Amino acid sequence: MYKVNKAQFVLCAAWKSQWPENDLPEICLAGRSNVGKSSLINTITNHSKLAKVSGTPGKTRTLNFFNINDELRLVDVPGYGYAKVNDKIKESFGDMIDTYLRERDVLKGLVLIVDYRHKPTRDDIEMYEYAKYYEIPVIVVATKEDKLKRNDLKKNEKMIKQVLDFDENDQFVRFSSFNKTGIQELWDAILKLC
Repeated sequence: MYKVNKAQFVLCAAWKSQWPENDLPEICLAGRSNVGKSSLINTITNHSKLAKVSGTPGKTRTLNFFNINDELRLVDVPGYGYAKVNDKIKESFGDMIDTYLRERDVLKGLVLIVDYRHKPTRDDIEMYEYAKYYEIPVIVVATKEDKLKRNDLKKNEKMIKQVLDFDENDQFVRFSSFNKTGIQELWDAILKLC
């Protein structure tokens, strides 16, 4: 069982010059604005206020770096899809994420967070394809598992994998912040990549 003894916010960065030093492996977390990224970070680190959970989707506008046990960093990128911002700002989000994913030497993988109840969006598919194009290993985490009936779990997993054209070399994790499901599986997958 992976135990998080230390989880701290390091910094937020809008530009490459602000990124922390390349001394720890990093795992990037990406997903739609209301998919539960902050809740996921808080749940897996067992720190309820580490990542700010907002009632307004699209609040994250920078790369947020979190130090975990001085062993690795989680990097939360702006959510896509819902942000009520103009196209110019959306474009700068895209450039910031693009630069990070292409140029960060210590990036070991991408956690793509999708809603277990729904088909992945066009943005989810593009993010997955983008990671595959740059040969970044992906862990697909399906959140809100607790909101599905038991007999829909397999069916929805199959649907998500089909829509994403899922590569079986990648990991798929069923997750629920509410039930605390999938925490250890996710850490196992993250640590394997690091």
